[in-house]
Amino acid sequence: MPLSPPVSRRALRHTRAIDVQAFARDDGLWDLDAHITDIKTFDTTLASGVRPAGLPLHDLHLRLTIDLTMTIVAAEVASDAVPYPGFCDTAGDAYRALIGLNLMQGFRHELKLRLAGIAGCTHLTELAQILPTAAVQAFANDVWSTNDSATADAATPHTKPFQLDKCHALRTDGGAVARYYPRWAVKAEPA
Repeated sequence: MPLSPPVSRRALRHTRAIDVQAFARDDGLWDLDAHITDIKTFDTTLASGVRPAGLPLHDLHLRLTIDLTMTIVAAEVASDAVPYPGFCDTAGDAYRALIGLNLMQGFRHELKLRLAGIAGCTHLTELAQILPTAAVQAFANDVWSTNDSATADAATPHTKPFQLDKCHALRTDGGAVARYYPRWAVKAEPA
């Protein structure tokens, strides 16, 4: 369902685009390639000069390589467009500080501790914040089963599907779990 129609005429002034692609590698690792762009619809005067309309203010790439436990084993940054060339594009090496972190175990907290403020690039750090859920989506039904163990064959361990109790829709006391994962449904506590 789309958003409601705008209540007033409006003019597009800025577009931020974020793209994340996940790749299974031949060596058993995974690459999460994240890309962010910021583009204005008008010429923008920066301290470093004029950026013509339609050319990116930011065109940044972040690759995190993870193992099957979601631990980061490598990190790489590329900057194709930045507002302050020779300055913004020097923060890339700082992202190696993410190596050894696990995307599912306090990653966002550690990311902020290691790369917030002047330690990193605001845009790359914001981009990194979305990678845990992107990795979960990549692993779903490829690395991790999302099926109810109750419907699997007898050789399959009977473990709670990883996605239950991780969001509003898939809470174990809710209707979606009762319908699609009945084995794991629990009765809601009376109010």
